[in-house]
Amino acid sequence: MDITTEVRPGANRYVSGENILQDLPSYLVGFKKISVITGEKSSEAFKKYYRKELHYPTYRYDGSSSHENAVEIAAKIEQAELILAIGAGRVIDTAKMVAEELNAELMVIPTLISNCAPFTPIVAVYHPNRTFKEMGFMKRAPLLTLVDSKFLLATPKDYFVAGIGDTLAKWYEIEGITRNLQDDEKSAYVRLGIASAKAIQEILLKDAIPAIEDLKNDKATPAFSRVTDTIIGLAGETGGFAASFGRSAGAHAVHDGLSYLESTHNQLHGKKVAYGILVQLAHTKDIPEIQKIRPFYQATGLPLKLEELNVLDISKETLAPVINHAASSNETFIMVDPKITPDQVYQAIQKVESL
Repeated sequence: MDITTEVRPGANRYVSGENILQDLPSYLVGFKKISVITGEKSSEAFKKYYRKELHYPTYRYDGSSSHENAVEIAAKIEQAELILAIGAGRVIDTAKMVAEELNAELMVIPTLISNCAPFTPIVAVYHPNRTFKEMGFMKRAPLLTLVDSKFLLATPKDYFVAGIGDTLAKWYEIEGITRNLQDDEKSAYVRLGIASAKAIQEILLKDAIPAIEDLKNDKATPAFSRVTDTIIGLAGETGGFAASFGRSAGAHAVHDGLSYLESTHNQLHGKKVAYGILVQLAHTKDIPEIQKIRPFYQATGLPLKLEELNVLDISKETLAPVINHAASSNETFIMVDPKITPDQVYQAIQKVESL
């Protein structure tokens, strides 16, 4: 059994709308042993909006999204029928690993619009020191994802923008992976993954800029809701339908490499992925596409240069951990170019920096 090649569309149930968290008790009916996993900021944001007490054992993750922390929390919980994850990407990924350890169901309440973690059975696993380790594939997807658009208006702009960048990569990565496939090599589900990724790109290029304004103005407009569902739900469908053809490629490989530079540790995942899009496009010589999306990057605040990610020295020596990891056989840049080398990644970065 190779779980990475299976069609795994996402959460068993996805509920999205304004004020749906007020119905939370009804979704918890039938579960007797419930444990909550959250973070300090996530917990504060949820309590401020929900205004009711959840009388369940609550555990805080340590910020790492590491398997070690998940095992530690699972040992404290001992038994659970349901893990209720309240938080953003790393909280949710930690909760997924805890649920796997305990063979429990998982319910997710995202507190930020920043990635598709609330929807998918995939986790980004880090070492305890917060450097990237690997992608993990859980046996179960979340039982239920509750997306309250009014609650999510509290998302800080930077996180929303990072979510836009992470999600925009869905199109460029699947296009880079599948561009050389013949039509008869594309299964029905690969084609569906490509179509969902194209829809993502179209929605973001049209709605993301007004949605950022809606966020600033505290308005859950149709455009804001579309972008929210695109980042949290639709993004997960691309890899869910197309499996390895629709998951990480060059953009995420560059992100993973950047995690080895301590100066980037305070930079958001999606912004590093967005920069990785440019590096992948530079490597595949799609410079016109970079020029096409530059105004979108400028209008949303996505990074066009490494200095915007707190990387001031772009020498080959300093970037060696980045380029060596991004081009390694264990990374996903090889999905775009099986013969990618560290030198080629470095050349692509230099091309982006020179534009």
